[in-house]
Amino acid sequence: MNSSTIPSVAGMRILVTGGAGFIGSHLIDRMLNLGAQVKCLDNFSTGKHENLLSFKNHPNFELLEGDIRDFEVCKEAVKGCDSVSHQAALGSVPRSLNDPISSHAVNVSGFLNILEASRLENVKHFVYAASSATYGDADALPKIESEIGEPLSPYAATKLFNEIYAGVYFKNYGFNTIGLRYFNVFGPRQDPDGSYAAVIPKFISSLMVGESPVINGDGSFSRDYTYIENVVQANLLALTATKKHTLNEIYNIAYGEQTTLIELVREIKERLLNYNQKVSEIEPVFGPERRGDVPHSLASITKARNLLGYDPAYDLKTGLTETVEWYYKNLN
Repeated sequence: MNSSTIPSVAGMRILVTGGAGFIGSHLIDRMLNLGAQVKCLDNFSTGKHENLLSFKNHPNFELLEGDIRDFEVCKEAVKGCDSVSHQAALGSVPRSLNDPISSHAVNVSGFLNILEASRLENVKHFVYAASSATYGDADALPKIESEIGEPLSPYAATKLFNEIYAGVYFKNYGFNTIGLRYFNVFGPRQDPDGSYAAVIPKFISSLMVGESPVINGDGSFSRDYTYIENVVQANLLALTATKKHTLNEIYNIAYGEQTTLIELVREIKERLLNYNQKVSEIEPVFGPERRGDVPHSLASITKARNLLGYDPAYDLKTGLTETVEWYYKNLN
């Protein structure tokens, strides 16, 4: 998608929940650059203040520190907004297995709070982050929105609940939503630290300090890795969608290519060689498979292309080049 076809959000009053997080902060950055007024709601349990540095003093930006588990906070945050981009969640399959209660409270009860607050405020556009984890044990590839299996983790179950509640709100209240099933999003600002860090920043940071990246399983598991700029594009398209046939739908947001963990390590090493030749000597180590992991993930993006006009410009290699450069500049 070139700059001339990016949807205009100028003048829109948008609430971004989880706006201090990796995805949320990229969305806010682009929305402000396009002329929107943006309010960020975050409790900073996983979001970071440094993610807001580039725009925290922007005249059209407002920060509210609060928790989506508090309905009164949600009502206050939504006040005066015509659009909501709901990105706040406790991610990570392992986290949900270790603490399913917190995952449910944030991802289900918190989602319902912001959904109800948005309905009461007569929000016109409500877009929420769904997840490819919803496909569960469905074996068919590529993943098609209408064909899901049984959830394999508490996290997957919470994200399925979001889709169910969104459907119920349309049937009973006529409240329109759009859900975006993200597939393994990566890019600058993604946190490489902690036990629940995503695999790409984890691999990059390990290799940069001369440590072997740890692969769970034998390295054959595959994912549809999706660069953040593609996700930003999809959100802007969804926030400006108005045609009836585009609303109250779920869309896969991915690139549409499959990469194994072994291939991923190879691609990252290739890019880090531009900065440190010793990376070539580092080999991954293999650990046990993680409970709740889906072995393979590959998205069909036909529906998003046809209905939203989604046209991802960044494949894995292009996105990794930009991501590795960012980490090298910011983590060294």
